[in-house]
Amino acid sequence: MSITRFRLSGAALALTLVLAGCGGGGIGGIFGGGGGGGLFASRGANLPLEELDAETIYQQAEYQLEQGNADDAAELFIEVERLHPYSAWAERALIMAAFSYHEDGDYEAARVAAQRYLDFYPGNEDAAYAQYLLALSYYDQIDQVGRDQGVTYQALQALRVVIERYPDSEYTQDAILRFDLAFDHLAGKEMEVGRYYLRRQHYTSAINRFRVVVEEFQTTSHTPEALLRLVESYLALGLTDEAQTAGAILGYNFQSSPFYDDAYRQLTGQGLSLEAAGENWLREVWQQTVRGDWL
Repeated sequence: MSITRFRLSGAALALTLVLAGCGGGGIGGIFGGGGGGGLFASRGANLPLEELDAETIYQQAEYQLEQGNADDAAELFIEVERLHPYSAWAERALIMAAFSYHEDGDYEAARVAAQRYLDFYPGNEDAAYAQYLLALSYYDQIDQVGRDQGVTYQALQALRVVIERYPDSEYTQDAILRFDLAFDHLAGKEMEVGRYYLRRQHYTSAINRFRVVVEEFQTTSHTPEALLRLVESYLALGLTDEAQTAGAILGYNFQSSPFYDDAYRQLTGQGLSLEAAGENWLREVWQQTVRGDWL
């Protein structure tokens, strides 16, 4: 769905703007549109919402959205659905409410409206857009939640639904891109915490974080560094088999990476080679690498 499909046509908008310039007061003044006359001042002036038809409320909501008043628009779209639930305008008002809430940064309300649309109209052509809005309402909060990554996982889950349930929709490619970025974000957070532990010489805790990146986020951009940090951590603990194996995986997959050069210097500087050694969790990753099952 394109949001503009629900907007007024150019001719209709021109007409309503003419109406808005005629006289004072009107619905625009009542609902925050300013005191200079509402968009539909000639229709239902000074009437409560309950006395207006669905189309009039919907058009007033669109006007508020065009004026940048997304919060007022969202509430008016919701009123369309509440007051006229069986009208032809109710369905489109609900998806527009979700859009308006998202524009206003009220992500929880956007999720509620989008989910309500999916519950009531799962087979409609705009269901893909509702699911996309639902995913965006999580995705756009990723950088607002600090170290709590629960919202990132929720974004990934919602984006996956867009990709898998609506593979031919116009939102799928963007959902794939955002999915990859959110996935990379999770790996980056693991790396951030791992580096914190490494700097403080909490090597076991650091290893646990870098291991998560190698095992669960190996397709992200953070994997080469995670392998280098494993080399560093294991060398600090004197676990040379694990350090050599991490170096071997790094060299096999990322030999052109500067992280490989650093790992090579550290290992050879201690008379060690970059080869799989011993029996440990990294040995399994090495075997997967050789088989082509990793990355």
